[in-house]
Amino acid sequence: MRIAFFGDIVGKSGRDAVVGYVEANKIAHKIDCVIVNAENAAHGFGITQKICDQLFEAGVDAITLGNHTFDQKGDMQLFDRETRLVRPLNYPSGTPGKGYRVIDLKNSGKRILVVNLIGRLFMEYNDDPFHSIAVLLSEYELGKKSIDAIFIDFHAEATAEKSAFARHLDGRVTAVIGTHTHVPTADLQILKEGTGYLSECGMCGDYNSVIGMEDDSSIVRFTQKVHAYGRMQPAQKEATVCGVMIDVADNGLCKSIQTVRVGGYLLEQKDCVR
Repeated sequence: MRIAFFGDIVGKSGRDAVVGYVEANKIAHKIDCVIVNAENAAHGFGITQKICDQLFEAGVDAITLGNHTFDQKGDMQLFDRETRLVRPLNYPSGTPGKGYRVIDLKNSGKRILVVNLIGRLFMEYNDDPFHSIAVLLSEYELGKKSIDAIFIDFHAEATAEKSAFARHLDGRVTAVIGTHTHVPTADLQILKEGTGYLSECGMCGDYNSVIGMEDDSSIVRFTQKVHAYGRMQPAQKEATVCGVMIDVADNGLCKSIQTVRVGGYLLEQKDCVR
């Protein structure tokens, strides 16, 4: 089984780039399951039904979220209605939606447990992700209940927290891939017990920016107390699609993992010479 996962989609340029990539490559690259993090998909803040529809129609199988999950006001029923939409598992009890979904893949007949968790360090206070995943994995295990793979999007700020979390679960889940900071890291690996790991897979957005947002409004937030430009705006030039491609072994662990980086400003940066 092959899983493709793409990091935080930022604005329209990110959405268009991911849709184009999935439509062109899902069949060509024999991808069984496409998962995307879309917590910044709606003009940089949250997600809408229209965006869910666009991504699902393109061939996305599951959407994970993060700290901007509920930034779009209004349709809170979206998170319960969309059974392929996954908000952080370690939000308080009673929060709309679910922190995990079992996705039945029609073409391959496989079942994948998709989990989204959010970190605690340098983030808003949330329930303990280590405890939350322990409770979930007491019910779901690789090979049990016909679960062929367990994929975790760990949406967190601190690389140490991400690394500790992945090593805590090594050998029990297929992959732990970090999101949230938008800048891809170089520590792609398969841990000693067989779990694929990357601290940060990067965003799907315009990298000629401040982590996907236009320069001016972002710089003002660091240089002035008054946010003169109002809410930050997504950069809208060509996006780079960033993510990972994971091949799953028969035992549900990671057989191979590679980064995906396609198009846009980031991909063009080969050497920096002045």
